[in-house]
Amino acid sequence: MAEKNIKLSKKENRIQVLKFALFSVSAGVIQTISFTLLNESLDWSYWPCYLIALTLSVLWNFTLNREFTFQSANNVPLAMAKVFGFYCVFTPLSVWWGSALTGAGWNEYLVLFGTMAVNLTTEFLYDRFFVFRDSINTNKRARKKNG
Repeated sequence: MAEKNIKLSKKENRIQVLKFALFSVSAGVIQTISFTLLNESLDWSYWPCYLIALTLSVLWNFTLNREFTFQSANNVPLAMAKVFGFYCVFTPLSVWWGSALTGAGWNEYLVLFGTMAVNLTTEFLYDRFFVFRDSINTNKRARKKNG
């Protein structure tokens, strides 16, 4: 059951940010490896390599952060739809600026890592205050720990 207006302590907030960052780093590794494999082995432009790598990292990151960072028992399809909404905005913008920057001569990996930093920050805020805001610490793991 989702709870309204969940208030976390400063320590809980710090732990949540740390978990999100660590899981995002693991997603970043997936994104970097898949981007590198595609970028170096295929004669594709920046955007399809980036889009495939981003999709793989988002699926990984959503799964881990829902279960372990936000410990949410909310409706998975609804939560995923909300995250999909975020990426309906973020993806075209990041493909646009990534293509523009690489087209202007910026290194693909510099653009990729800069974009990943923007993604980490904006997605944490979006997830924390929109996707999971009313369902933090409601899954079995959280209830068992707090029970």
